[in-house]
Amino acid sequence: MKPIWIVDDDESIRWVLEKALARENLATRSFSNARDAMDALQSSVPQVLVSDIRMPGESGLELLQAAKAKHPGLPVIVITAFSDLDSAVAAFQGGAFEYLAKPFDIDKAVELIRRALEESLRESNVEQAAPETPEILGQAPAMQDVFRAIGRLSQSNVTVLITGESGTGKELVARALHKHSPRAAQPYIALNTAAIPKDLLESELFGHERGAFTGAQATRRGRFEQAEGGTLFLDEIGDMPFDLQTRLLRVLSDGHFYRVGGHQPLKANVRVIAATHQNLELRVKEGLFREDLYHRLNVIRLRLPSLRERHEDIPLLTRHFLAQSAKQLGVEAKRMSDAAMHFLASLDFPGNVRQLENLCNWITVMAPGQTVEIKDLPPELTHGQEFIPPAVTSEATAVSPSATLPAGTQAPIVQPIRQPQVFISQPDGASLQAGTGGAVAFAPSLPSSGSGNGAADKASWIALLENEAAQMLAAGQPEVMDALGRQFESALIKTALKHTHGRKNDAAIRLGIGRNTITRKIHELGIDGAKDD
Repeated sequence: MKPIWIVDDDESIRWVLEKALARENLATRSFSNARDAMDALQSSVPQVLVSDIRMPGESGLELLQAAKAKHPGLPVIVITAFSDLDSAVAAFQGGAFEYLAKPFDIDKAVELIRRALEESLRESNVEQAAPETPEILGQAPAMQDVFRAIGRLSQSNVTVLITGESGTGKELVARALHKHSPRAAQPYIALNTAAIPKDLLESELFGHERGAFTGAQATRRGRFEQAEGGTLFLDEIGDMPFDLQTRLLRVLSDGHFYRVGGHQPLKANVRVIAATHQNLELRVKEGLFREDLYHRLNVIRLRLPSLRERHEDIPLLTRHFLAQSAKQLGVEAKRMSDAAMHFLASLDFPGNVRQLENLCNWITVMAPGQTVEIKDLPPELTHGQEFIPPAVTSEATAVSPSATLPAGTQAPIVQPIRQPQVFISQPDGASLQAGTGGAVAFAPSLPSSGSGNGAADKASWIALLENEAAQMLAAGQPEVMDALGRQFESALIKTALKHTHGRKNDAAIRLGIGRNTITRKIHELGIDGAKDD
Protein backbone atom coordinates (compact mmCIF):
# COMPACT_ATOMS: atom_id res chain seq x y z
CA MET A 1 0.00 0.00 0.00
CA LYS A 2 1.26 3.48 -0.89
CA PRO A 3 1.84 6.13 1.82
CA ILE A 4 -0.56 8.85 2.88
CA TRP A 5 0.72 12.31 1.92
CA ILE A 6 0.35 15.20 4.38
CA VAL A 7 0.79 18.71 2.92
CA ASP A 8 0.74 21.58 5.40
CA ASP A 9 3.03 24.53 6.15
CA ASP A 10 2.26 24.10 9.88
CA GLU A 11 4.86 21.68 11.25
CA SER A 12 2.78 20.89 14.36
CA ILE A 13 -0.16 19.67 12.26
CA ARG A 14 2.13 17.50 10.15
CA TRP A 15 3.70 16.05 13.33
CA VAL A 16 0.34 15.26 14.99
CA LEU A 17 -1.02 13.53 11.89
CA GLU A 18 2.19 11.57 11.34
CA LYS A 19 2.18 10.22 14.91
CA ALA A 20 -1.56 9.38 14.87
CA LEU A 21 -1.29 7.51 11.58
CA ALA A 22 1.89 5.72 12.69
CA ARG A 23 -0.09 4.28 15.62
CA GLU A 24 -2.47 2.85 13.00
CA ASN A 25 0.50 1.30 11.15
CA LEU A 26 -0.08 3.63 8.20
CA ALA A 27 2.93 5.00 6.30
CA THR A 28 3.10 8.75 5.69
CA ARG A 29 5.07 11.26 3.65
CA SER A 30 5.00 14.96 4.53
CA PHE A 31 5.46 18.17 2.53
CA SER A 32 5.66 21.74 3.81
CA ASN A 33 4.26 23.29 0.61
CA ALA A 34 2.08 22.42 -2.39
CA ARG A 35 4.84 22.85 -4.98
CA ASP A 36 6.95 20.02 -3.55
CA ALA A 37 3.90 17.77 -3.54
CA MET A 38 3.10 18.67 -7.17
CA ASP A 39 6.64 17.81 -8.19
CA ALA A 40 6.44 14.48 -6.35
CA LEU A 41 3.18 13.64 -8.19
CA GLN A 42 5.16 13.47 -11.43
CA SER A 43 6.93 10.29 -10.30
CA SER A 44 4.75 8.77 -7.55
CA VAL A 45 1.20 8.75 -6.23
CA PRO A 46 -0.16 8.58 -2.65
CA GLN A 47 -2.95 6.34 -1.42
CA VAL A 48 -4.66 9.39 0.15
CA LEU A 49 -3.71 13.09 -0.02
CA VAL A 50 -4.35 15.37 3.00
CA SER A 51 -3.66 19.05 2.28
CA ASP A 52 -4.18 22.44 3.88
CA ILE A 53 -5.87 25.02 1.64
CA ARG A 54 -4.01 28.20 2.54
CA MET A 55 -0.21 27.89 2.28
CA PRO A 56 2.58 30.15 0.99
CA GLY A 57 3.01 29.79 -2.77
CA GLU A 58 0.56 27.45 -4.53
CA SER A 59 -2.64 26.82 -2.60
CA GLY A 60 -4.17 23.52 -1.61
CA LEU A 61 -6.88 24.06 -4.24
CA GLU A 62 -4.24 24.23 -6.96
CA LEU A 63 -2.70 21.03 -5.59
CA LEU A 64 -6.15 19.43 -5.58
CA GLN A 65 -6.67 20.42 -9.23
CA ALA A 66 -3.26 19.03 -10.24
CA ALA A 67 -3.80 15.77 -8.34
CA LYS A 68 -7.27 15.19 -9.81
CA ALA A 69 -6.06 15.92 -13.35
CA LYS A 70 -3.37 13.27 -13.06
CA HIS A 71 -5.15 10.76 -10.76
CA PRO A 72 -8.97 11.20 -10.91
CA GLY A 73 -9.63 8.42 -8.40
CA LEU A 74 -7.26 9.77 -5.70
CA PRO A 75 -9.17 10.76 -2.51
CA VAL A 76 -8.11 14.24 -1.38
CA ILE A 77 -8.96 15.58 2.10
CA VAL A 78 -8.59 19.34 2.50
CA ILE A 79 -7.92 21.13 5.80
CA THR A 80 -9.68 24.48 6.19
CA ALA A 81 -10.64 26.97 8.89
CA PHE A 82 -14.26 27.46 9.94
CA SER A 83 -14.07 30.97 8.50
CA ASP A 84 -12.99 29.67 5.10
CA LEU A 85 -16.25 28.09 3.92
CA ASP A 86 -15.90 29.45 0.39
CA SER A 87 -12.69 27.47 0.03
CA ALA A 88 -14.43 24.34 1.32
CA VAL A 89 -17.19 24.72 -1.31
CA ALA A 90 -14.56 25.24 -3.99
CA ALA A 91 -12.76 22.13 -2.77
CA PHE A 92 -15.85 19.98 -3.17
CA GLN A 93 -16.49 21.38 -6.61
CA GLY A 94 -12.93 20.38 -7.44
CA GLY A 95 -13.58 16.79 -6.38
CA ALA A 96 -12.36 16.71 -2.76
CA PHE A 97 -13.29 13.59 -0.79
CA GLU A 98 -14.00 15.47 2.45
CA TYR A 99 -12.68 18.39 4.52
CA LEU A 100 -11.29 18.80 8.04
CA ALA A 101 -12.24 22.02 9.81
CA LYS A 102 -9.63 23.54 12.10
CA PRO A 103 -9.28 22.89 14.96
CA PHE A 104 -10.06 19.22 14.36
CA ASP A 105 -10.28 16.20 16.64
CA ILE A 106 -7.39 13.87 15.85
CA ASP A 107 -9.47 10.69 16.28
CA LYS A 108 -12.09 12.00 13.85
CA ALA A 109 -9.30 12.94 11.44
CA VAL A 110 -7.88 9.39 11.54
CA GLU A 111 -11.36 7.93 11.04
CA LEU A 112 -11.90 10.17 8.00
CA ILE A 113 -8.51 9.23 6.55
CA ARG A 114 -9.37 5.54 7.03
CA ARG A 115 -12.62 6.00 5.07
CA ALA A 116 -10.70 7.72 2.29
CA LEU A 117 -8.17 4.88 2.38
CA GLU A 118 -10.91 2.27 1.91
CA GLU A 119 -12.28 4.21 -1.05
CA SER A 120 -8.81 4.48 -2.57
CA LEU A 121 -8.15 0.75 -2.23
CA ARG A 122 -11.51 -0.03 -3.80
CA GLU A 123 -10.72 2.25 -6.73
CA SER A 124 -7.27 0.70 -7.09
CA ASN A 125 -8.75 -2.79 -7.30
CA VAL A 126 -11.19 -1.69 -9.98
CA GLU A 127 -8.68 0.25 -12.06
CA GLN A 128 -5.70 -2.05 -11.82
CA ALA A 129 -4.42 -3.23 -15.18
CA ALA A 130 -6.41 -6.13 -16.50
CA PRO A 131 -4.57 -9.41 -16.08
CA GLU A 132 -3.19 -11.07 -19.17
CA THR A 133 -6.20 -12.19 -21.16
CA PRO A 134 -6.43 -15.99 -20.95
CA GLU A 135 -6.08 -17.76 -24.25
CA ILE A 136 -9.40 -18.64 -25.87
CA LEU A 137 -8.90 -22.20 -27.06
CA GLY A 138 -10.87 -23.92 -29.76
CA GLN A 139 -10.42 -25.55 -33.14
CA ALA A 140 -14.07 -26.36 -33.81
CA PRO A 141 -15.58 -24.53 -36.80
CA ALA A 142 -17.97 -22.67 -34.50
CA MET A 143 -15.06 -21.27 -32.49
CA GLN A 144 -13.14 -20.33 -35.63
CA ASP A 145 -16.13 -18.17 -36.57
CA VAL A 146 -15.84 -16.45 -33.18
CA PHE A 147 -12.11 -15.82 -33.70
CA ARG A 148 -12.76 -14.33 -37.12
CA ALA A 149 -15.42 -12.03 -35.65
CA ILE A 150 -13.02 -10.83 -32.93
CA GLY A 151 -10.46 -10.04 -35.60
CA ARG A 152 -12.93 -8.04 -37.67
CA LEU A 153 -14.16 -6.10 -34.65
CA SER A 154 -10.70 -5.42 -33.20
CA GLN A 155 -10.28 -1.96 -34.78
CA SER A 156 -13.88 -0.90 -34.27
CA ASN A 157 -15.56 1.00 -31.43
CA VAL A 158 -18.99 -0.41 -32.28
CA THR A 159 -21.20 -1.76 -29.48
CA VAL A 160 -21.17 -5.57 -29.30
CA LEU A 161 -23.79 -7.91 -27.81
CA ILE A 162 -22.38 -11.31 -26.82
CA THR A 163 -24.94 -14.09 -26.39
CA GLY A 164 -24.55 -17.67 -25.29
CA GLU A 165 -25.31 -20.06 -22.48
CA SER A 166 -23.82 -19.59 -19.02
CA GLY A 167 -20.23 -20.81 -18.83
CA THR A 168 -19.38 -20.42 -22.52
CA GLY A 169 -16.76 -17.72 -21.89
CA LYS A 170 -18.54 -14.47 -22.74
CA GLU A 171 -16.24 -12.36 -20.56
CA LEU A 172 -13.15 -13.93 -22.13
CA VAL A 173 -14.40 -12.73 -25.52
CA ALA A 174 -15.13 -9.26 -24.11
CA ARG A 175 -11.57 -9.06 -22.74
CA ALA A 176 -10.19 -10.20 -26.10
CA LEU A 177 -12.19 -7.51 -27.92
CA HIS A 178 -10.71 -4.90 -25.56
CA LYS A 179 -7.18 -6.31 -25.70
CA HIS A 180 -7.04 -6.14 -29.50
CA SER A 181 -8.76 -2.75 -29.81
CA PRO A 182 -7.27 0.76 -29.98
CA ARG A 183 -8.48 1.17 -26.38
CA ALA A 184 -6.26 -1.61 -25.05
CA ALA A 185 -4.07 0.79 -23.03
CA GLN A 186 -7.12 2.25 -21.27
CA PRO A 187 -9.19 0.66 -18.46
CA TYR A 188 -11.29 -2.46 -18.92
CA ILE A 189 -14.12 -2.40 -16.37
CA ALA A 190 -16.56 -5.30 -15.90
CA LEU A 191 -19.88 -5.22 -14.05
CA ASN A 192 -22.31 -8.09 -13.56
CA THR A 193 -25.65 -6.30 -13.49
CA ALA A 194 -27.37 -9.35 -12.01
CA ALA A 195 -25.01 -9.46 -9.02
CA ILE A 196 -25.69 -5.90 -7.79
CA PRO A 197 -28.87 -5.12 -5.80
CA LYS A 198 -31.27 -2.91 -7.73
CA ASP A 199 -30.96 -0.05 -5.22
CA LEU A 200 -27.17 0.07 -5.66
CA LEU A 201 -26.86 -0.63 -9.36
CA GLU A 202 -27.55 2.94 -10.47
CA SER A 203 -24.80 4.25 -8.19
CA GLU A 204 -22.42 1.51 -9.38
CA LEU A 205 -22.97 2.47 -13.00
CA PHE A 206 -23.13 6.25 -12.82
CA GLY A 207 -21.62 7.14 -9.42
CA HIS A 208 -23.17 9.47 -6.86
CA GLU A 209 -22.65 12.88 -5.33
CA ARG A 210 -21.96 13.41 -1.65
CA GLY A 211 -25.27 13.46 0.25
CA ALA A 212 -27.26 12.00 -2.67
CA PHE A 213 -28.77 9.41 -0.29
CA THR A 214 -28.30 8.08 3.22
CA GLY A 215 -24.77 6.78 3.58
CA ALA A 216 -23.38 8.73 0.62
CA GLN A 217 -20.67 10.42 2.68
CA ALA A 218 -18.44 11.21 -0.29
CA THR A 219 -18.63 11.67 -4.03
CA ARG A 220 -18.04 8.38 -5.82
CA ARG A 221 -17.19 7.67 -9.44
CA GLY A 222 -19.29 5.07 -11.23
CA ARG A 223 -18.15 2.42 -13.68
CA PHE A 224 -18.69 4.70 -16.69
CA GLU A 225 -16.21 7.20 -15.25
CA GLN A 226 -13.78 4.45 -14.23
CA ALA A 227 -13.83 3.07 -17.80
CA GLU A 228 -13.25 6.49 -19.40
CA GLY A 229 -11.41 6.01 -22.68
CA GLY A 230 -11.62 2.24 -22.39
CA THR A 231 -14.21 -0.55 -22.39
CA LEU A 232 -17.17 -1.21 -20.10
CA PHE A 233 -18.40 -4.83 -20.06
CA LEU A 234 -21.97 -5.21 -18.80
CA ASP A 235 -22.61 -8.87 -18.07
CA GLU A 236 -26.12 -10.35 -17.74
CA ILE A 237 -27.61 -7.21 -19.31
CA GLY A 238 -30.94 -9.03 -19.66
CA ASP A 239 -31.41 -8.82 -15.87
CA MET A 240 -31.01 -5.03 -15.67
CA PRO A 241 -34.02 -3.37 -13.96
CA PHE A 242 -36.39 -1.73 -16.43
CA ASP A 243 -36.05 1.81 -15.04
CA LEU A 244 -32.24 1.67 -15.29
CA GLN A 245 -32.49 0.54 -18.90
CA THR A 246 -33.78 4.04 -19.72
CA ARG A 247 -30.68 5.68 -18.22
CA LEU A 248 -28.38 3.26 -20.03
CA LEU A 249 -30.16 4.01 -23.31
CA ARG A 250 -29.51 7.73 -22.77
CA VAL A 251 -25.77 7.14 -22.34
CA LEU A 252 -25.59 4.95 -25.44
CA SER A 253 -27.60 7.49 -27.44
CA ASP A 254 -25.79 10.77 -26.68
CA GLY A 255 -22.86 9.77 -24.47
CA HIS A 256 -23.97 11.87 -21.46
CA PHE A 257 -25.04 10.85 -17.95
CA TYR A 258 -25.55 12.27 -14.47
CA ARG A 259 -24.27 10.97 -11.18
CA VAL A 260 -27.01 10.06 -8.69
CA GLY A 261 -27.95 13.34 -7.02
CA GLY A 262 -25.91 15.31 -9.55
CA HIS A 263 -26.96 18.15 -11.84
CA GLN A 264 -23.84 18.44 -13.99
CA PRO A 265 -23.87 16.26 -17.14
CA LEU A 266 -20.78 14.13 -17.62
CA LYS A 267 -19.46 12.96 -21.00
CA ALA A 268 -18.65 9.27 -21.41
CA ASN A 269 -16.06 8.12 -23.93
CA VAL A 270 -16.59 4.41 -23.38
CA ARG A 271 -17.06 1.39 -25.61
CA VAL A 272 -19.87 -0.78 -24.25
CA ILE A 273 -19.84 -4.55 -24.65
CA ALA A 274 -22.89 -6.33 -23.24
CA ALA A 275 -23.55 -10.02 -22.68
CA THR A 276 -26.50 -12.18 -21.74
CA HIS A 277 -27.51 -15.83 -21.62
CA GLN A 278 -31.17 -14.86 -22.01
CA ASN A 279 -33.32 -14.52 -25.09
CA LEU A 280 -33.61 -10.73 -25.33
CA GLU A 281 -36.15 -10.88 -28.14
CA LEU A 282 -38.45 -12.87 -25.84
CA ARG A 283 -37.86 -10.49 -22.94
CA VAL A 284 -38.77 -7.59 -25.23
CA LYS A 285 -42.04 -9.34 -26.15
CA GLU A 286 -42.73 -9.95 -22.46
CA GLY A 287 -42.21 -6.28 -21.69
CA LEU A 288 -39.16 -6.93 -19.49
CA PHE A 289 -36.59 -5.30 -21.76
CA ARG A 290 -36.83 -2.06 -23.70
CA GLU A 291 -37.02 -2.63 -27.44
CA ASP A 292 -35.12 0.59 -28.23
CA LEU A 293 -32.29 -0.44 -25.85
CA TYR A 294 -32.24 -3.89 -27.44
CA HIS A 295 -31.71 -2.37 -30.89
CA ARG A 296 -29.09 0.03 -29.51
CA LEU A 297 -27.11 -2.88 -28.01
CA ASN A 298 -27.68 -5.31 -30.86
CA VAL A 299 -25.46 -3.48 -33.35
CA ILE A 300 -23.15 -6.46 -33.72
CA ARG A 301 -24.19 -9.77 -32.18
CA LEU A 302 -21.61 -12.41 -31.39
CA ARG A 303 -23.01 -15.82 -30.41
CA LEU A 304 -20.78 -18.21 -28.47
CA PRO A 305 -21.36 -21.92 -29.10
CA SER A 306 -22.12 -24.24 -26.21
CA LEU A 307 -19.66 -27.02 -25.43
CA ARG A 308 -22.04 -29.61 -26.85
CA GLU A 309 -21.61 -27.86 -30.21
CA ARG A 310 -17.81 -28.28 -30.07
CA HIS A 311 -17.11 -31.73 -28.64
CA GLU A 312 -13.87 -31.91 -30.59
CA ASP A 313 -12.46 -29.12 -28.39
CA ILE A 314 -12.97 -31.02 -25.11
CA PRO A 315 -9.54 -32.77 -25.14
CA LEU A 316 -7.81 -29.49 -25.97
CA LEU A 317 -9.60 -27.65 -23.17
CA THR A 318 -9.12 -30.51 -20.70
CA ARG A 319 -5.35 -30.54 -21.14
CA HIS A 320 -5.22 -26.76 -20.85
CA PHE A 321 -7.27 -26.66 -17.63
CA LEU A 322 -5.31 -29.55 -16.09
CA ALA A 323 -2.04 -27.72 -16.80
CA GLN A 324 -3.47 -24.45 -15.47
CA SER A 325 -4.80 -26.05 -12.28
CA ALA A 326 -1.50 -27.85 -11.64
CA LYS A 327 0.43 -24.60 -12.06
CA GLN A 328 -1.80 -22.82 -9.56
CA LEU A 329 -1.32 -25.59 -6.97
CA GLY A 330 2.38 -26.12 -7.70
CA VAL A 331 1.98 -29.80 -8.59
CA GLU A 332 2.61 -31.96 -11.64
CA ALA A 333 -0.21 -31.91 -14.18
CA LYS A 334 -2.47 -34.97 -14.33
CA ARG A 335 -2.84 -36.88 -17.59
CA MET A 336 -6.05 -38.39 -18.95
CA SER A 337 -5.95 -41.93 -20.28
CA ASP A 338 -7.25 -42.43 -23.80
CA ALA A 339 -10.40 -44.10 -22.49
CA ALA A 340 -11.06 -41.31 -19.98
CA MET A 341 -10.52 -38.65 -22.63
CA HIS A 342 -12.91 -40.40 -25.04
CA PHE A 343 -15.39 -40.62 -22.19
CA LEU A 344 -15.22 -36.89 -21.46
CA ALA A 345 -15.40 -36.03 -25.16
CA SER A 346 -18.66 -37.98 -25.42
CA LEU A 347 -20.40 -36.03 -22.67
CA ASP A 348 -22.61 -33.02 -22.71
CA PHE A 349 -21.60 -30.36 -20.17
CA PRO A 350 -24.68 -28.29 -19.20
CA GLY A 351 -22.35 -25.82 -17.46
CA ASN A 352 -20.22 -25.61 -20.61
CA VAL A 353 -16.54 -24.63 -20.41
CA ARG A 354 -16.86 -23.44 -16.80
CA GLN A 355 -18.12 -26.88 -15.74
CA LEU A 356 -15.23 -28.58 -17.56
CA GLU A 357 -12.75 -26.24 -15.85
CA ASN A 358 -14.23 -27.06 -12.44
CA LEU A 359 -14.00 -30.76 -13.25
CA CYS A 360 -10.31 -30.39 -14.11
CA ASN A 361 -9.71 -28.60 -10.80
CA TRP A 362 -11.43 -31.52 -9.04
CA ILE A 363 -9.29 -34.04 -10.93
CA THR A 364 -6.08 -32.21 -10.01
CA VAL A 365 -6.94 -32.36 -6.31
CA MET A 366 -8.85 -35.64 -5.96
CA ALA A 367 -7.66 -38.09 -8.64
CA PRO A 368 -5.29 -40.61 -6.95
CA GLY A 369 -2.72 -41.17 -9.72
CA GLN A 370 -0.96 -39.13 -12.35
CA THR A 371 -2.82 -40.93 -15.14
CA VAL A 372 -6.57 -40.51 -14.72
CA GLU A 373 -8.87 -43.39 -15.64
CA ILE A 374 -12.66 -43.36 -15.96
CA LYS A 375 -12.99 -44.87 -12.48
CA ASP A 376 -11.10 -41.87 -11.06
CA LEU A 377 -13.67 -39.37 -12.31
CA PRO A 378 -16.37 -37.99 -9.97
CA PRO A 379 -18.95 -40.67 -9.19
CA GLU A 380 -21.83 -38.40 -10.26
CA LEU A 381 -20.40 -38.53 -13.79
CA THR A 382 -19.84 -42.27 -14.07
CA HIS A 383 -22.32 -43.70 -11.55
CA GLY A 384 -20.90 -47.18 -12.05
CA GLN A 385 -21.50 -47.17 -15.81
CA GLU A 386 -18.99 -49.06 -17.92
CA PHE A 387 -17.70 -47.17 -20.92
CA ILE A 388 -16.32 -49.09 -23.90
CA PRO A 389 -14.03 -46.94 -26.06
CA PRO A 390 -14.88 -46.98 -29.77
CA ALA A 391 -12.95 -49.29 -32.03
CA VAL A 392 -10.41 -47.65 -34.31
CA THR A 393 -12.16 -47.71 -37.72
CA SER A 394 -12.61 -45.30 -40.57
CA GLU A 395 -15.10 -43.46 -38.37
CA ALA A 396 -12.90 -43.46 -35.29
CA THR A 397 -11.16 -40.56 -33.65
CA ALA A 398 -8.85 -38.49 -35.81
CA VAL A 399 -5.87 -37.12 -33.89
CA SER A 400 -3.53 -34.28 -34.70
CA PRO A 401 -1.24 -32.16 -32.50
CA SER A 402 -2.31 -28.73 -31.26
CA ALA A 403 0.00 -25.74 -31.30
CA THR A 404 -2.08 -23.67 -28.90
CA LEU A 405 -1.34 -25.55 -25.69
CA PRO A 406 1.25 -24.73 -23.02
CA ALA A 407 4.79 -25.63 -24.03
CA GLY A 408 5.60 -29.31 -23.90
CA THR A 409 2.02 -30.59 -24.19
CA GLN A 410 0.15 -32.15 -27.09
CA ALA A 411 -3.59 -32.33 -27.57
CA PRO A 412 -5.51 -34.57 -29.96
CA ILE A 413 -8.37 -33.14 -31.90
CA VAL A 414 -11.21 -35.57 -31.32
CA GLN A 415 -13.77 -35.76 -34.08
CA PRO A 416 -17.32 -36.98 -33.38
CA ILE A 417 -17.42 -40.74 -32.86
CA ARG A 418 -20.04 -43.43 -33.15
CA GLN A 419 -20.68 -45.29 -29.94
CA PRO A 420 -23.40 -47.03 -27.92
CA GLN A 421 -25.75 -44.86 -25.88
CA VAL A 422 -24.53 -44.29 -22.36
CA PHE A 423 -26.61 -42.71 -19.61
CA ILE A 424 -24.64 -41.11 -16.78
CA SER A 425 -26.66 -40.11 -13.73
CA GLN A 426 -26.36 -36.57 -12.41
CA PRO A 427 -26.82 -35.43 -8.82
CA ASP A 428 -30.09 -33.69 -9.67
CA GLY A 429 -31.61 -36.89 -11.00
CA ALA A 430 -31.08 -36.02 -14.65
CA SER A 431 -28.55 -37.78 -16.79
CA LEU A 432 -26.00 -37.14 -19.48
CA GLN A 433 -27.00 -39.06 -22.57
CA ALA A 434 -24.25 -39.81 -25.10
CA GLY A 435 -25.79 -40.58 -28.44
CA THR A 436 -24.73 -41.46 -31.96
CA GLY A 437 -22.11 -39.27 -33.56
CA GLY A 438 -21.10 -37.69 -30.30
CA ALA A 439 -24.35 -35.71 -30.03
CA VAL A 440 -25.23 -35.44 -26.37
CA ALA A 441 -28.37 -34.19 -24.67
CA PHE A 442 -29.13 -33.40 -21.05
CA ALA A 443 -32.23 -35.52 -20.52
CA PRO A 444 -33.98 -37.83 -18.07
CA SER A 445 -33.32 -41.54 -18.53
CA LEU A 446 -36.55 -42.93 -19.95
CA PRO A 447 -36.81 -46.72 -19.75
CA SER A 448 -38.32 -48.43 -22.75
CA SER A 449 -41.72 -50.00 -22.32
CA GLY A 450 -42.41 -53.31 -23.88
CA SER A 451 -46.13 -53.26 -23.19
CA GLY A 452 -47.05 -51.54 -26.44
CA ASN A 453 -49.78 -49.74 -24.51
CA GLY A 454 -49.82 -46.18 -25.90
CA ALA A 455 -51.77 -44.69 -23.00
CA ALA A 456 -49.51 -46.35 -20.45
CA ASP A 457 -46.40 -45.17 -22.30
CA LYS A 458 -47.74 -41.62 -22.35
CA ALA A 459 -48.53 -41.70 -18.65
CA SER A 460 -45.10 -43.20 -17.99
CA TRP A 461 -43.09 -40.46 -19.71
CA ILE A 462 -45.25 -37.69 -18.25
CA ALA A 463 -44.71 -39.14 -14.78
CA LEU A 464 -40.98 -39.30 -15.44
CA LEU A 465 -41.01 -35.69 -16.65
CA GLU A 466 -42.83 -34.62 -13.47
CA ASN A 467 -40.31 -36.56 -11.38
CA GLU A 468 -37.40 -34.99 -13.29
CA ALA A 469 -38.77 -31.48 -12.71
CA ALA A 470 -39.34 -32.21 -9.01
CA GLN A 471 -35.75 -33.41 -8.54
CA MET A 472 -34.30 -30.42 -10.41
CA LEU A 473 -36.38 -28.04 -8.31
CA ALA A 474 -35.39 -29.81 -5.09
CA ALA A 475 -31.72 -29.56 -6.08
CA GLY A 476 -32.09 -25.81 -6.58
CA GLN A 477 -31.17 -25.93 -10.27
CA PRO A 478 -31.93 -22.57 -11.91
CA GLU A 479 -34.19 -22.05 -14.93
CA VAL A 480 -35.81 -25.48 -14.81
CA MET A 481 -38.51 -24.49 -17.29
CA ASP A 482 -35.94 -23.29 -19.82
CA ALA A 483 -33.72 -26.37 -19.41
CA LEU A 484 -36.53 -28.90 -19.80
CA GLY A 485 -38.24 -26.81 -22.49
CA ARG A 486 -35.11 -26.77 -24.65
CA GLN A 487 -34.76 -30.55 -24.31
CA PHE A 488 -38.43 -31.05 -25.20
CA GLU A 489 -38.21 -28.80 -28.27
CA SER A 490 -34.93 -30.39 -29.34
CA ALA A 491 -36.39 -33.91 -29.07
CA LEU A 492 -39.49 -32.95 -31.10
CA ILE A 493 -37.56 -31.21 -33.87
CA LYS A 494 -34.94 -33.96 -34.12
CA THR A 495 -37.67 -36.62 -34.35
CA ALA A 496 -39.54 -34.65 -37.00
CA LEU A 497 -36.37 -34.11 -39.03
CA LYS A 498 -35.59 -37.81 -38.84
CA HIS A 499 -39.12 -38.57 -40.02
CA THR A 500 -38.79 -36.16 -42.96
CA HIS A 501 -35.21 -37.18 -43.79
CA GLY A 502 -33.86 -33.78 -42.71
CA ARG A 503 -36.33 -31.61 -44.66
CA LYS A 504 -36.96 -28.78 -42.21
CA ASN A 505 -39.90 -27.19 -44.08
CA ASP A 506 -41.72 -30.51 -44.15
CA ALA A 507 -40.84 -31.04 -40.48
CA ALA A 508 -42.25 -27.61 -39.60
CA ILE A 509 -45.55 -28.48 -41.30
CA ARG A 510 -45.72 -31.83 -39.44
CA LEU A 511 -45.07 -30.08 -36.12
CA GLY A 512 -47.54 -27.29 -36.82
CA ILE A 513 -45.02 -24.46 -36.57
CA GLY A 514 -43.78 -21.85 -39.02
CA ARG A 515 -40.76 -22.15 -41.32
CA ASN A 516 -39.00 -19.23 -39.66
CA THR A 517 -39.69 -20.67 -36.22
CA ILE A 518 -38.11 -24.04 -36.94
CA THR A 519 -35.11 -22.36 -38.61
CA ARG A 520 -34.57 -20.21 -35.53
CA LYS A 521 -35.02 -23.17 -33.17
CA ILE A 522 -32.55 -25.31 -35.13
CA HIS A 523 -29.97 -22.53 -34.81
CA GLU A 524 -30.64 -21.85 -31.11
CA LEU A 525 -30.60 -25.52 -30.13
CA GLY A 526 -27.58 -26.40 -32.26
CA ILE A 527 -29.40 -29.15 -34.21
CA ASP A 528 -27.53 -30.66 -37.14
CA GLY A 529 -28.80 -32.52 -40.18
CA ALA A 530 -31.50 -30.11 -41.37
CA LYS A 531 -31.84 -29.09 -44.99
CA ASP A 532 -34.19 -26.97 -47.07
CA ASP A 533 -36.90 -28.81 -48.97
